[in-house]
Amino acid sequence: MKAVIQTGGKQYWISEGEELNIELPAHQPHTKDTLLQINEVLYIGEGQIKLVGQPFVAGASVELECLSEIKTPKVIAFKFKRRKGYHRTVGHRQKMLRVKVKKIHLPV
Repeated sequence: MKAVIQTGGKQYWISEGEELNIELPAHQPHTKDTLLQINEVLYIGEGQIKLVGQPFVAGASVELECLSEIKTPKVIAFKFKRRKGYHRTVGHRQKMLRVKVKKIHLPV
């Protein structure tokens, strides 16, 4: 079974058993082996069953298991003005959550 979910302002094409990185959800606690429930399901499909939401499929949800919290590679922003003696380096590392798709629940 395949699905498209939305979390953290991004959309992900997922299937059961797949592992992926998502942005840290602010509204739910996340520790190792915690289950997250995502209700923003845009599409569910398997064989002849195809459900498309407008914008979300009512009653559908996806269960995710938290595996670990990771950081992405560092992104560096460098500002520079020539002949002015001005330069500034700023960088950050985005925190992400590694999750595994446990179950895709169809609407009842």
